[in-house]
Amino acid sequence: MRSFVTYLLLLSIKVVSKVFYRHRVRWIGEVPDDAWEKIRIVSVLNHTSLYEPLLVGAAPNPLLWKIARWGILPVAAKTMRRKVGLFFRLIAHRVVVVTRKKDATWQAVLDHIDDRAVVCILPEGRMMRPNGLDSQGQPMTVRGGIADILQSIGDGYMLLVYSGGLHHIQAPGQLLPRPFKRIDLSLEILDIAAYRERLAATTEPNAFKRAVIADLERRRDECCPGKSATPPQRQRGAA
Repeated sequence: MRSFVTYLLLLSIKVVSKVFYRHRVRWIGEVPDDAWEKIRIVSVLNHTSLYEPLLVGAAPNPLLWKIARWGILPVAAKTMRRKVGLFFRLIAHRVVVVTRKKDATWQAVLDHIDDRAVVCILPEGRMMRPNGLDSQGQPMTVRGGIADILQSIGDGYMLLVYSGGLHHIQAPGQLLPRPFKRIDLSLEILDIAAYRERLAATTEPNAFKRAVIADLERRRDECCPGKSATPPQRQRGAA
């Protein structure tokens, strides 16, 4: 029953997104014929707004069904304490509340991954403010959790969603979104096994994680529509 409720919610978001916004989508590289059947990770880079569910306006219905049936979505405890928490509890089959530490909450995400799971994640772990930095005045970096997920999934594809940013629709701190804007995004599909093999150059425990972080940050800065390749610097005096 929950799967159907979640699927209907995702379809509703897609309809709203299509009606009120224009989507400009660019594909990077080749798209395998079986891409949507074998998606195991959906990774959204350039996290700028709580309204990023609007990106499903560019998603095919089969992917939405997979998320409704087998999706795992880690959501920050800070987000779940807000009024939007109830909404986020319903947009994937299993929503796991996590802290920003590698603790039991993160292990719970990994424990739920099986041979059908589709993990939806925002690897940066926090939102970028209009000044290009996070809420603490620090540059937006990719967290290492995405590497744990890559090592927990045997094969399939990772869909990288490069967002052009949604500050023009709703920035952190603003309540209501602005309609009739354009949503820019680029999409890329990577073979997980091949990607993991390419980055796992050594057996040193943290080498793979560092390689994944560096690679995804490079891809984000090169592939996100309208994003400068030179990220802003930390604010002076920021914590």
